[in-house]
Amino acid sequence: MRRLLFFVLLSLVAQAQEPIKIGMSAAFQGPSRALGIELYRGARAYFDKVNQAGGLRGRLIQLVVRNDGYNPGPAVLNTIELVEKEKVVLLFGYVGTPTVTRVLPLLKGGFERPQLMLFPLTGAQPQRMPPYQDICFNLRASYAEETAGLVDHLYAAGCKKTGIFYQCDAYGRSGWEGVRRALAGRKLKIGAEATYRRGARYESSYAQQVKILRQAGVDHVICVGTYAPCAGFIRDARDQGWSIPIANLSFVSSESMLDLLLKEGQKTGLNYTKYLVNSQVVPTYQDTRLAAVREYRQAMDNSVPMPDATLLGQSPEYTPLRYSFVSFEGYLCAKMLTEILRRSPEEYDQQHITQAAESIRSFNLGLESTVNFSPGQHQGLHTVYFTRVEGQHFVPLSNWHALLSSKVAGL
Repeated sequence: MRRLLFFVLLSLVAQAQEPIKIGMSAAFQGPSRALGIELYRGARAYFDKVNQAGGLRGRLIQLVVRNDGYNPGPAVLNTIELVEKEKVVLLFGYVGTPTVTRVLPLLKGGFERPQLMLFPLTGAQPQRMPPYQDICFNLRASYAEETAGLVDHLYAAGCKKTGIFYQCDAYGRSGWEGVRRALAGRKLKIGAEATYRRGARYESSYAQQVKILRQAGVDHVICVGTYAPCAGFIRDARDQGWSIPIANLSFVSSESMLDLLLKEGQKTGLNYTKYLVNSQVVPTYQDTRLAAVREYRQAMDNSVPMPDATLLGQSPEYTPLRYSFVSFEGYLCAKMLTEILRRSPEEYDQQHITQAAESIRSFNLGLESTVNFSPGQHQGLHTVYFTRVEGQHFVPLSNWHALLSSKVAGL
């Protein structure tokens, strides 16, 4: 009882002080909304835990959120409002390459002083390279690392001619470049490619893209997209009897894609998840050997709130996921951000936050890998994980030959 009273008093004291405002612009509406919603929920799960214990130095962490629908224009306007009106101390958890790459020049030279962006949900290169790497910190592995891992494993399992299905924008081209570079290292080229426009929905037809890749004779496809169009592409490929291995990057939102494919399978009686592989930048949330997984699951079980209804607009009702790779990433990013703020002086200016982040060495997030930053290294983790579907869940993939050998042998 005394312990409970102590935390209640701490929380009351924190609420009386000015909150630490963190700005976030992400997709909360449209066909990619699961990415923004689940990243937000994972981050809130950790921040709420911090706030319930009295906050940071007696101040609550407040996540100030805006919807951009996964579109660059609104992301830019949101950023201006977050910096100039809301006076956030930094930007956090932006979702997607097309939005982040459009915002970066604004952060570098569009304000009175440069603004920091920490842990966006993208593995693209621009925020990892000059001239923007000094104002950005990334937790996740890059798309270059994800695509290199997929190419290596697929080729080792016997797949030799790569097709790529990708979103026709900065995100898709970033993944395309990663695949191209990985293949070039083997003195190979992309066998064929097909694209779709950002914002495409699951209900659209992707039969033409399937036809282009199939006629080119590719024996596997790497998808660089979001869950709705990637699920639609997989559906149309399987409906045409094309059962080659298909791989997706972490950004796809694995659970949202799988939900669409399982529902389609219930209607048609077909198996849409065979020979399906997804790369991930966090370990599976089923691995309770890891302290971070146990913490995350407990936090998500404590009724994590949905974003405010004004952010969700008139979109169809959304059912939050109990656990997901995206919300787990959001939880880890919030935990890392809190540690950086804890190490920074209380004025929370860019210089001190940057110095605090660059001081991180071998920090234990509760994963098998530790986090390291430095003045020359603004990406904390580099591990890529691989998953396959078993039943109604993605599970770790270790034996690629066992998963793909029967298919590859018949190609």
